[in-house]
Amino acid sequence: MTRLTHVKHGPYAPPVAVRELAAVSADGARLHVEVHGPVDAPAAPVVVLVHGWTCSTAFWAAQIRDLCADHRVVAYDQRGHGRSPASPVCSADVLADDLEAVLAATLAPGEKAVLVGHSMGGMTLMAAAGRPGVREHAAAVLLCSTGSSRLVPESLVVPLRPGRARSWLTRKILGSRAPLGPVTPVARRILKYATMGPGSSPVMVEACARIVHACPTKVRHAWSHVLDTLDLDHRVGELTVPTSVVVGTADRMTPPVHARALAAALPDCVSVSELTGVGHMAPVEAPEAVTARIRALVTSYVRTGRDELEEAGA
Repeated sequence: MTRLTHVKHGPYAPPVAVRELAAVSADGARLHVEVHGPVDAPAAPVVVLVHGWTCSTAFWAAQIRDLCADHRVVAYDQRGHGRSPASPVCSADVLADDLEAVLAATLAPGEKAVLVGHSMGGMTLMAAAGRPGVREHAAAVLLCSTGSSRLVPESLVVPLRPGRARSWLTRKILGSRAPLGPVTPVARRILKYATMGPGSSPVMVEACARIVHACPTKVRHAWSHVLDTLDLDHRVGELTVPTSVVVGTADRMTPPVHARALAAALPDCVSVSELTGVGHMAPVEAPEAVTARIRALVTSYVRTGRDELEEAGA
C-alpha cells in the first residue's frame, strides 16, 4: 500500500516488536504475529491481543507500550488485515482457527494467558471458546466493544428508529465496496461520528483513521458480510473462564445492549465496565482504562513462574 498505515509519532505509534513470526492456520493461511516485551523471561505473564474489523496490530499501540514493560504481549493481524495476506475464506470458524494457530505458535504447552479481543477480535474469542487451544491457554478473557449477534439491527450508526429501514441502510454502509481513499478532514469527521465518542481527540481520530483506511476495500467488504450474519449466541456459554466486558456508552457500532447481553450469558462474568462518553474504539479512546482491566485480569488469574518460585520458597 502507498498510503500511511499508521501514525509514526506519539502514543499511538506502534512499538517495534522484539520478535516477528508467521503462524500458519488450519487452511494454510499465514498470519503476521508480533511478540513484545521480555520474551526471554518465562516468569513474565502473557497477554494476547486480537484486533477488530478493518484494524491491525497498530490498533493496540497504547496497550502494547504500557504492558510490554512487564508482560509478554502477543498481537497478530487477522487474515487480510495489516501484514496478514487476504484469504478467499472469511468466516467465524476461520477466525477461531487463526487464533488457535497463533496460540500454538507463541505459547508453550499449557502456558496461560489473558486473551483480549476488540470488536471482531472479541467475536474471534467467542467463536473459539470451545476450541482445545483456547481451553488450554486462556486464563481469563476481556471482551471489548463487541457482540455475539444482531450487529446490524442493533447498530446506532444510522440515526433512525430501529426497523427495516435502519437495518437496510446500515447494511449498505458497512458493506460498501467504495474505497475509503486518503485520510481527509471529511473522512476524519465521518470516522469519528461512526466509531468514536464525541470527546475523542484529534490525535486519537488520526490514529484510528490511518489504520482503518489502510484496510483493503475487498477485505473490508468480505468481512462485513460475516459480521452481518454473525450469530455466536450459542458459543458465549462455552467461554467458561473468568471474563470481563468493556463497552463505551457512546459506542454506535456495538452499543451497550450487546455488553449487557454478554454479561448475562457468560458463565463467569467478573466485571462489566461502561466507559462514559467513549465510542467503539475504546482501546484508543480510553487506553488507561482498558489497560487497567487487562492488568487486573492478569493479577487475579495468571500464575507465573515467579509466583511458583515465591510459593516454593515460602
